[in-house]
Amino acid sequence: MTEPERKLPSLPLALTPVVLTLVFLGVQLFWFNDFTPHVPLAIGLGITGLVGLRLGFTWQHVEQGAFHVIHVSLPSVSVLITVGMILGVWIASGTVPTLIYYGLAVLSPQFFLAAAMLLCSVVSLSLGTSWGTVGTVGLALMGIGAGFGIPAYWTAGAVVSGAFFGDKISPLSDTTNLAPAVTGVDLFSHIRNMLPTTVPAMAVALAIYLLAGFTRTAPADAYFETIARINGALMDNFVISPWLLLPVALVIVMAVKRMPPIPSLFAGALAGGLAALFVQGAGLHDVFTYANSGYRIGTGVPMVDTLLNRGGIQSMMWTISLILIALAFGGALEKTGCLETIIRAIMRRVTGFAGVQTAAVGTSMATNLVAGDPYLSIALPGRMYAPVYRGMGYSTLNLSRAVEEGGTLISPLIPWNAGGAFVISALALGISEGQVENLLYIPLAFACWLSPLIGLIYARAGLFSPRATPEEMQAWLESGETVADLGNPAPETPLGLRPAPAE
Repeated sequence: MTEPERKLPSLPLALTPVVLTLVFLGVQLFWFNDFTPHVPLAIGLGITGLVGLRLGFTWQHVEQGAFHVIHVSLPSVSVLITVGMILGVWIASGTVPTLIYYGLAVLSPQFFLAAAMLLCSVVSLSLGTSWGTVGTVGLALMGIGAGFGIPAYWTAGAVVSGAFFGDKISPLSDTTNLAPAVTGVDLFSHIRNMLPTTVPAMAVALAIYLLAGFTRTAPADAYFETIARINGALMDNFVISPWLLLPVALVIVMAVKRMPPIPSLFAGALAGGLAALFVQGAGLHDVFTYANSGYRIGTGVPMVDTLLNRGGIQSMMWTISLILIALAFGGALEKTGCLETIIRAIMRRVTGFAGVQTAAVGTSMATNLVAGDPYLSIALPGRMYAPVYRGMGYSTLNLSRAVEEGGTLISPLIPWNAGGAFVISALALGISEGQVENLLYIPLAFACWLSPLIGLIYARAGLFSPRATPEEMQAWLESGETVADLGNPAPETPLGLRPAPAE
């Protein structure tokens, strides 16, 4: 299958599938009040296919682009499937009930939100996966928060803040490895360069969660009756024991030993299954059912039933189908050159380092918004903007931080994005069932949006914005990296992209 000669669409043509898809999404979400973005995104894929035909592509070419991005994301889909198994099995094993039971006993409402953020940060840093953290520890924290009478959106905001920040600076994280890879910098230099935005954002978020805890919650005694009902229901239906925390410990130990995420999570699911068999007295077929279809129980306490009736591979299918459609749409936009045209139009209009840094963060956010894929939102701007940073004499560490923050951290704040869809599903926020108020977790995930904001302030002030070192420039020469000739742009390429001269 021979591809047509490379021809980028005009800006109006490139914007057509993006704008129309956003219109259809708006109609579905806000006019029909129906939070199922699947069909609007599928329509967007079809519109992009028509744009491809207009540019000389065949449907097979567009399909190839869509399937390529889906293929790249399959490890994340595998994590989703494994997390679905863990949710069902860890509830049946008593692991999640034990976490909730002891959490209600040890934590206080005033410190709960701050503790939830810190705990998720540590677990995510250890596991290297925000999704695994949200789907396991995050679920237990939702139960504890409910026991303290804390609104679900506050707890979800704290969980998301911690989980995605831990993922952002974990050397085990796929996105943390992807950002330096596409921008040509060292992994640990990339992590160190994110600390000036990560630490202040986390500190501010921690202070807000502490303030909210002391001003919006009552002492634990005020919730004594609710806590007693929850713990009573848990003890009536499960064996509660510290030994049932071993599956969690196993996953963390395997992550610390740098085992891959999927085998680590699967080992946790297997350990939970054994606990369900030998501690809770479940049958083997029951465990298989919990792993596939989720756990079901009627305790007589509606709050407990809402928390525990979930999990299983099938519970992830709504999210997986949304992710696959969104990724296909993003891949088609990339294949047809629509995203590249839009990015080039932005790049022609920005001047100075602060403008380029703002454009890089904004492009990653916009790609997240339109394409629904955190990987594409890191990879595409990373590839497109790197020559501009080199041409300006700035280290591409600035770019790797920009795309990580606009990609990884903004992903969970967009409900139809892969990250946002997973958060809504795993934390049982019930958006598709009409509990739209739980979307307030988006502004309450303070750490996720504060970090890119702080980064943009640094860019304007010239702080923590390293210039390229002589060693970095020499590496560009030796590897033949592309550099933008900003002083003499060639007519056929708006930014005058040229390879760095050989030594």
